[in-house]
Amino acid sequence: MSSTPHNGDTPIQKCVREEMKRYFDMLNGEEVPCGLYRAIIDQVEDALYDAVLEACQGNQTRASRWLGISRGKLRDKLKNREPSS
Repeated sequence: MSSTPHNGDTPIQKCVREEMKRYFDMLNGEEVPCGLYRAIIDQVEDALYDAVLEACQGNQTRASRWLGISRGKLRDKLKNREPSS
């Protein structure tokens, strides 16, 4: 897979591109699993909530403001997450 330069990338876009390239390289030619979009979004969403909550020292009101969602929606998202392994 060739790498296309994306000069206007934000740091987050650059990170995602690099990690996705690493993921595809790890597949070593195997078929990409079906449902990749949903799997990636779910994992990124969980990591985002964890990082923001840590930066906000567990303060859900502050974290929800940073995320631009209601505190109730954040609580629902946290409650409905699959338990980590």
